[in-house]
Amino acid sequence: MKRFTLLCLIFPLLLLAACGSKSIAEVDITERLKDDPTITWGVKVDTSLFGLYNIKTSEIEGFDIDIAKALTEEITGDAANAKFVEVTSKTRIPLLKNGNIDAIIATMTISEERKKQVDFSDVYFDAGQALLVPGNSSIQSVSDLSSDTTVLAVKGSTSAANIRKHAPDTHVLELENYSEAFTALQSGQGDAMTTDNAILLGIIANNPGYRLAGGNFTDEPYGIAINKDQNKFVETINSAFKTIKENGVYDEIYNKWIPEMEE
Repeated sequence: MKRFTLLCLIFPLLLLAACGSKSIAEVDITERLKDDPTITWGVKVDTSLFGLYNIKTSEIEGFDIDIAKALTEEITGDAANAKFVEVTSKTRIPLLKNGNIDAIIATMTISEERKKQVDFSDVYFDAGQALLVPGNSSIQSVSDLSSDTTVLAVKGSTSAANIRKHAPDTHVLELENYSEAFTALQSGQGDAMTTDNAILLGIIANNPGYRLAGGNFTDEPYGIAINKDQNKFVETINSAFKTIKENGVYDEIYNKWIPEMEE
């Protein structure tokens, strides 16, 4: 009888403890960093200039990577505390919501629709959507797109929605990533590829014979995405970003990776 009574008392306590426990995604990141200084960043690995896997070094390299390292050093005291997890435009928000990553720094445009799911840091890069075409293409700007043209875009990005808005008659073919989209352009499956100008300039740098068709037709401010209810962590990132802007670290990284925005 005593054993039964003891179990009856313990069970509700265990139940309350289980109900009160937080999921990984709900843990306050700023508090966790006091015991574990690792910051896990979701990054692209297929995007030249911003996040690209280097086979020779077995490292992910690019603008986003270096910014993440600089922020991690400012926040934790050591850039080595930055851990990187591969994401795509389609997987990045689910991975963040599940707590697999602490933040997304992956050429992610701040939009009102995305703000319903995540919070954003201050803008860390100003981009704009453009068109990539073969050098001999007759397409000179977004106004040249018609029902006879096909534009390649990446699933889960804002690019597909934007191109449908600015060229409603054109056909849009969505692929998994930038590599697939550019390969499709090379093979003639589309007449143009669209995404942010900085990403397209990275492709051009490695693939002569392609050009931007006209200027940007949208503004695409990049932000670092953080899960909802992580207000302290958002403030921490913004404070660290302000510091690297003021001390010149941001400019060093920018000049290292980003070419002049010219056609």
